[in-house]
Formats: sequence, C-alpha cells, structure tokens
Amino acid sequence: MDNSKKIFKCHKISEGIAEGEVILSNDDICFYLIDPPTGKIIEPAHELEGKTMANKILIFPSGKGSSVVQADGLYQLNQKNNAPKAMIIKYPETVLVSSAIIMEIPMVDDVEEDFYNVVKDGDIVKVDANNGYIYILNNN
Repeated sequence: MDNSKKIFKCHKISEGIAEGEVILSNDDICFYLIDPPTGKIIEPAHELEGKTMANKILIFPSGKGSSVVQADGLYQLNQKNNAPKAMIIKYPETVLVSSAIIMEIPMVDDVEEDFYNVVKDGDIVKVDANNGYIYILNNN
C-alpha cells in the first residue's frame, strides 16, 4: 500500500468542489438524528455521537432511516448552514443523492479502495466532484 498517494479517482454524484476537514464514520448516518443548530450527531451509541459534521467533509457508508427523515434532516442542517461541505459515500441511495443535488452539496462515490486505507479523521481533503478526484492535502 502506498501511503504517499494523495490523489484518488472517484465518481461524481452531485457536482461541486469543496475543501475541508474530514469526519469519518464507519456507521451509517441518519441525518434526522443530527442537531441542525450545531451539526452535532445526537444519535445514541453512534460512533460519532457528540461530534459535529457541520462544514466538514463527511465520509460514511450510507444513510439510514426513512426517505422523509433523511431529506428533512439534511435540509434542516443546510438551512442552518451546518450541512457537510461534501459527502463521500460508499453506498449511495436515491434520497441522499437527490437531496445533495438539490442542496448543491458535492457528493461522490466509487472511490479507489486505497483511499479508505489512507484517509483519517481530521485530514484536510479537497473533493473535486466535477473532475472525479479527491485530493488529500494533509495527513494527520
């Protein structure tokens, strides 16, 4: 494995370019269980409980919960300017895809597998969904 690699190919779901700090979750995310005024995850026993995803690059497997609560949860975060800057998702679902497109939040999937071995919480990354690349700008 090449830990020096900093550029990874991905597939654009929702266009845009965003740069920021990574927040990484191995648990699926229910956007309805995130506090809109703070962006803090309030789902009990979630890996990220108590942490904020506001204005960060969210890396997560998939969404969970009904389509209504997913869309509304992300919408409420977006209204309070506490949505993620971009989303890197392993298993996209229709509701999150359409929500990201409508809210103009860059979203990508189908990332080179090595990316998940290299990226860590707190890294600074640039998601260029338009051109299909993720850049790790600094590894912590």
